[in-house]
Amino acid sequence: MAGVAVVGSGNYSLQIDTGFLQDAFTLNSATMGVLNSTEFVLDGTTDFAEVLDGCTNVVARRGREDVGDQFSAGTMSFTMLDTSGIFNPFDELSPYWDLETAQPGLAPLRKVKLQRYDTNNDAQDIFNGYIVNYNYNFALGGLDTVTVYCADQFYLLAQTFMDEFNVSEELSSARLTAVLDLPEVAFPAGQRTIATGTQTLGGAAAFTVPQGTNVAQYCADINQAEQGRLFMSREGDLVFQARLGNTLSAAVADFHDDGTNLPYSGLGISFEADQVTNGATVNIINGSPQTAENLVSQATYFVQALSITNSLLHNDAAALTLAEYLLEPNPEARYTSVDTQFNMLTTPQKDALAIVEIGNTITIEKTFASGSGTTELAQELAIEGIEHRLDFSIGHTISLFTSPTTIVYELILNDAIYGILDADNVLG
Repeated sequence: MAGVAVVGSGNYSLQIDTGFLQDAFTLNSATMGVLNSTEFVLDGTTDFAEVLDGCTNVVARRGREDVGDQFSAGTMSFTMLDTSGIFNPFDELSPYWDLETAQPGLAPLRKVKLQRYDTNNDAQDIFNGYIVNYNYNFALGGLDTVTVYCADQFYLLAQTFMDEFNVSEELSSARLTAVLDLPEVAFPAGQRTIATGTQTLGGAAAFTVPQGTNVAQYCADINQAEQGRLFMSREGDLVFQARLGNTLSAAVADFHDDGTNLPYSGLGISFEADQVTNGATVNIINGSPQTAENLVSQATYFVQALSITNSLLHNDAAALTLAEYLLEPNPEARYTSVDTQFNMLTTPQKDALAIVEIGNTITIEKTFASGSGTTELAQELAIEGIEHRLDFSIGHTISLFTSPTTIVYELILNDAIYGILDADNVLG
């Protein structure tokens, strides 16, 4: 099995781009400069250094904890013991030192990837991104350590700024594609998964994007108008999902505390007033404020309102629809997160859980004391955020942060429950 074994969890790989091309054609080289060579080619292949063997811990996090939060850059950090000094940025004898540029090969903004090998020994991505910072701790009389901080491609979008951009009235997905296609952005077309949006964005002169606008922030504004999901996948692709609504999706994981299905080690439960939104105001650019309220909820839970200004939506009617969409008049008890340790799982369960993605549907069931007996409560939830923690003393722990979702089921003819055509049973 490839990779490095992590106790009770499987084999993993943590690789950093060294900046070298390991099989690139090189002029005046007796071996690497041979024309028509199949081993040394013009483009070359990036040389990645495997560093997991020297790590003490790894934490990778993507997405958001709550549906009301904005999506931001995914992050990963890990700490390495530099027992031989090869990660020292001043060590010119390190195997990762680039002689041609006289720079350390393991440098900021190098690509980094965390992977897990499944039963078939296939590498499954957990995180893809870039090194942001190496934090060195030179210990006197002890082992030097290096803590590495990483971020996904949203970090690069946050460092990119737009020229003035004249926009047309179009769907949110078309606007996002247009932004990513701009020459100053040039986000790779092969690294996009963009669903068709449901909301139309404004295209009048007032919606012209000024020069110097931050790309990541403008993309967040597009998603704010859509109210979908915008994140980098575990494989490093930009994913855009349309406005959240009813879900026609089977659960990818079913968590139980009764010894069946997937066991879990921790469960977050929320039932609080902060979940309530009983007033919302949305104001588009050059538009009039559009307000939706639930007066019954305000009388019970006081006024808990939110406001969106300078929305990219194309007219006041769409703004009012969004304001109404944002109302959550009553708090509901729900499971907000679930934690599972891989050493509790079977091998197939580990393989399946390692590759769950934001937007997937899961089921969580909890047993509660009820009178003299017990009762079970199950909820269908959507994954909003994912955190992986690798500790080399206890193994791999995954935390999934969730949001409530309304599940609809595929219509099944002649079925007493699922054969009724209504809001809960739909054509697939």
